[in-house]
Amino acid sequence: MRSTHGGDFNLAKTPCPPLWLSRLRMSGSRFTLLPDDRFTVLVPALEDRLQAIGRSLTAADLSSLLDQVMRQTMDFAFRQAGAHEGAVWLAEEATKSLTPVFDSGPHAQQFVGSFKQPLSSGVISMVFASEQPFVENEVFRNSRHDKSLDNLLKVQTYAMIAIPLYFLDACRGVVSCVQLKVPDSTGPNPPGFTQRDQAVVRYASTTLGRLIDHRILRATFGLR
Repeated sequence: MRSTHGGDFNLAKTPCPPLWLSRLRMSGSRFTLLPDDRFTVLVPALEDRLQAIGRSLTAADLSSLLDQVMRQTMDFAFRQAGAHEGAVWLAEEATKSLTPVFDSGPHAQQFVGSFKQPLSSGVISMVFASEQPFVENEVFRNSRHDKSLDNLLKVQTYAMIAIPLYFLDACRGVVSCVQLKVPDSTGPNPPGFTQRDQAVVRYASTTLGRLIDHRILRATFGLR
């Protein structure tokens, strides 16, 4: 895994065991996960380590953590929602911005990893700050919509879904997807998004967050 600092991104092995590491107690045909007293004393150190990882994670780091299963999961969800493309954004404390780490569409190479959406402007920044999901058609009419990325890509965002992305016990980014138009086009508008489409993307965002947690936990414990 690579970092923006040139070396390998290393989550660093830690003697702390997984938070979920427990004893299994069989009870007839069922079993119950029970905390293991040998490890509960290490939980504070584990939580400190995971929070430190969350604070230091860069866009390049998160991009390297997104494996093929995660990327295909998001791509499938965006297509199911009827989006032309969708992106995963990480909030970076150092730059006070949301940075795209993945995009499912043809514009990915033009902005993933390089574009910075200031946390002070734009719909996705509002979603990150409020931790509230958003869906709107004709979003280009919304005064909160920042057209900087549209201008860069020479497109017009017609409809948008944006969902908070949680992992490591905090909101750490946003998942968004859009329907696009050619600027000044007189052709028919895209169909727009529905509440069902928003639910699809929200479910995918939750799934992605849990997969990221799993990947980071395994790497932290030296489990590959």
